[in-house]
Amino acid sequence: MGAKIFVVLESVFLGLGMLVLAPSANPTPRVQESNPSQPMIRPASTSKTNSNHPSQPKPLAVWICTTSWYGEGFDGQPTANGETYDMYAETAAHPTLPLGSIVRVINTKNHRSQVVRINDRGPYIEGRELDVSYEVARRLGFDQHGLAKVRLELLEVPTRPASYRRN
Repeated sequence: MGAKIFVVLESVFLGLGMLVLAPSANPTPRVQESNPSQPMIRPASTSKTNSNHPSQPKPLAVWICTTSWYGEGFDGQPTANGETYDMYAETAAHPTLPLGSIVRVINTKNHRSQVVRINDRGPYIEGRELDVSYEVARRLGFDQHGLAKVRLELLEVPTRPASYRRN
């Protein structure tokens, strides 16, 4: 239990550090192909839309990774941001992205995509960078396989960490 709390706190501090270092004006090139150790991010308020697709925001960072999904065994359990996990929600777990971040996940085999919100930490298996809900895996077409190679597009980062927001 203590190790899990340490990992969560470490992830929160890493996310806060990334927010502090995020450029606020005139950012450098926005898209990086490959797996960045620190994706270049900026707050959602500076996000602009893509001129080719007016309804789709430009990604703040792009990389390829392996994703898995989690479902029934975790359904109803608390997530890292305090929500109750819903295996049919459009959510995902990432080890370091700030909670509340919005990510487009694109299956590289069939090109299906789904926009999800990061509300949990994980996966905790080496070689995997994202855990999506069962419903997202079903929509992306890899629920029967368990794993998929995906393209991640970071679309939005909360201006304040979700766990510190006041109503």
